[in-house]
This record gives sequence, structure tokens and C-alpha cells, in this order.
Amino acid sequence: MGERKNLNKYYSPDFDPSKIPRLQKPKNQQKKIRFMLPVRVRCNTCGNYMSQGTKFNCREEDVINETHVGIEIFRFYIKCINCLAEVTIKTDPKNHGYTVESGATSLYNGHEVEEEKETEENALECLERRSVVSKREMEVKTTLDELKSMKSRRASVSVESMLEALSRRRKQEEENVEEELLIKSIKFGKRITRVDDEEEDKNYEVFDEKKKKKSNKRRDFGKSRTRQISCVRC
Repeated sequence: MGERKNLNKYYSPDFDPSKIPRLQKPKNQQKKIRFMLPVRVRCNTCGNYMSQGTKFNCREEDVINETHVGIEIFRFYIKCINCLAEVTIKTDPKNHGYTVESGATSLYNGHEVEEEKETEENALECLERRSVVSKREMEVKTTLDELKSMKSRRASVSVESMLEALSRRRKQEEENVEEELLIKSIKFGKRITRVDDEEEDKNYEVFDEKKKKKSNKRRDFGKSRTRQISCVRC
């Protein structure tokens, strides 16, 4: 099977692999790879826009003498879709993004993201400061309104009205003192007879006397009758 597929090769006994010349490749040798555009780009020659995510057959190479904290940097060569102008893009590990070197301008980059974040943070800080300032202004306004209302009330009050109010208070105090004295003078243990009560008592006494007379008459009539009956028997 190996002979049929030509996989076995003959090596002579005097074969020395060290004598075979080897190709010296450059350090930044380019490779052909499939590349996806990481940022939105506008071509400088024709003004065509290339959106993020478009795929290209590009060339890749290592950037010599450029590293960031031991991380290698790579360069990519792509061509414009419209005018086939060459555009170079380079990795930027410091800002976790990509930078466009030549041939085009990036419309949205990692630097812009950081700038936007900084602007958002600054905007939030500004909003917080404004909210604090607005709260203070509202408190100051409320205090000023209260002071104005107090001043207006004091200004509307005249001397005559104040004297009238004081006189009313004195009269009320005197009336309260008089009521207290009356309450203390009353003795709650004894019954207070009125005119109506006296008349009712008299009527009850007259009615009782009439009842007593009737009862006495009945007793006398009974005694006299018993006497008559006893006389007849005798």
C-alpha cells in the first residue's frame, strides 16, 4: 500500500540532512489570512464606508521592535472594497483595540470608547452636583418664603389690634376666675329645694291626709255596727 501511494522514499547511506540549504525567512514575514474588520472605517481615497465585521483576505506581519508589556503587535494589510486602495491596521493591546495607520480613518475606536466613558462619568458627576445644588436652592427658597410670610404677618398686625387682643384675653381670664369661685362656693352634699319641689311636697301631704280621714271613717263605721248587732242579740 505504501509503494502504491508513493509514501516511502529512498535515502542513500551517505545522506546528510545538515548539508541541505534552508531558506532564511525574514522576521516579519507576511502571512495570508482571513480577516474581519474590527472597527468601522472610511477610505481616504474614495470616501467609501466599510462597516465593522466585513471579511477580507489580508496579509499579516509582526511589527518589529514594538511590544507592550511583552505582548506582540501585529499589522494587517487590507484593500478597499470600492477602489482597492491599501489600508493598514495595527493592534493596540494598551487600549484593548485597533488603530488605523494609513489609507483610512477609523470612526469608532478604543480611544473613543475610553473618552466616551470619561465623558459619561463626568456627566454623572455634573448631574450629582447639579442635584445637590438644586436641593440647596429649594431649601433656601422655602426658608426665604417662610421669613417673608412671617414679616408680612407682623407688618399686617397694628398696635390697636394687639391692644384689643390683650383686653379680650384679660376678660376671658376674669370670667374663668369668676366661674371657678362660683364652683367652689357651691356645696354638693346638701339638697337644694326649689319652688316646684315644695309645691309637689304640699300636694302629697294633702293627699295623705285625705286617705287617713277615709280610713278612720271606715273604722268608726265598723265599730258602731258591731255595737248595734251586739245590742240586738242581747
